[in-house]
Amino acid sequence: MKFFLSFILIFSACTLVAKHHEILHLLGNDEPGKDKTIVLVAGDEEYRTEESMPMLAKILSQKHGFECKVLFPWDKTGKYIDPNNQEGVRGWHHLKDADLMIIGTRFRRPNSDDAKYITDFLNEGKPVIGIRTSTHAFTGNGNFGGKISYGQFGPLVMGEGWVNHHGKHKGEGARGIVEVKNAAHPILKGVTDVFGPSDVYGIRRLTEKDTILMRGAVTATLDPNSSFVDAKNDPMQPLAWIHPYTAPNGKAGRTFCTTMGASVDLVSEDLRRMLINAAYFLTGKDVPANADVTYVDPFYPSFYGFIRDKEHWPSLDMQPQDYGLGKSPSAPEPKGSPKWEHRDSPKGN
Repeated sequence: MKFFLSFILIFSACTLVAKHHEILHLLGNDEPGKDKTIVLVAGDEEYRTEESMPMLAKILSQKHGFECKVLFPWDKTGKYIDPNNQEGVRGWHHLKDADLMIIGTRFRRPNSDDAKYITDFLNEGKPVIGIRTSTHAFTGNGNFGGKISYGQFGPLVMGEGWVNHHGKHKGEGARGIVEVKNAAHPILKGVTDVFGPSDVYGIRRLTEKDTILMRGAVTATLDPNSSFVDAKNDPMQPLAWIHPYTAPNGKAGRTFCTTMGASVDLVSEDLRRMLINAAYFLTGKDVPANADVTYVDPFYPSFYGFIRDKEHWPSLDMQPQDYGLGKSPSAPEPKGSPKWEHRDSPKGN
């Protein structure tokens, strides 16, 4: 009997570990966000959300008290993180207990069961923060609640879909310019200096119902001190905004979206601050005057770009715990990456 009970306990413990290993779970502390849970969803082939979402989760949990759960895209066998698998994001059921979703996916294809968790989240009118490719977060024939197709998630929930690269990809950067009439918005507290080496996206669907907080000035190079490209900045494209969405069941909700969001963009302290401010604002918390957004662990973002090498992700064999507290992974640069020295790198590299 004792042997049988011991076996059950060991089996149960192994099962819990197996379930838990699919996500990175960071408990909060006694900071203001302590009673709120945030699910952060990584999953894109190009902009390295597998790097940025854990970094943001560390800041949100360790410096601001939010409980954070990071979802990752896995390979088809579930052995390693594989951003190239569009059907690979696991753990959508964690949205059941979430107060906020932060999403940076690109053209993901959740199955119908997983789509229901997203639908239920939206049907409660819960808030969403979207970065970069969240404007084209999903693709395929599925839908959310029979009302929002995967392709409509960007336009209807985030406020915009995929349009184009308004700036030259990997050649022209983006300088954030605060929208003067909305400069006093809480999400912009302490936010004055935003720059990212990802280019400005084209925007065409926003309406008077949307609140534009920042516009993106196209810069001549990827250097933070480079001049503006005047011909592309009249008018300047919206770079960050608040959008009111209507859920499949008709309930109203709000999203904050920024078309910045490559992992190297988040070297910008004020971009990180804007996202942390948005988490406070959308969960009904008072936004700090100057939120602490310093890295919890050193952050070594790799440059954005597609990785075609089929052996890349299997050889890295990355697991959620590799991005956890006390860890500072670094990844090889995608082939063809420009030289960009405005970030930290591991000693000796």
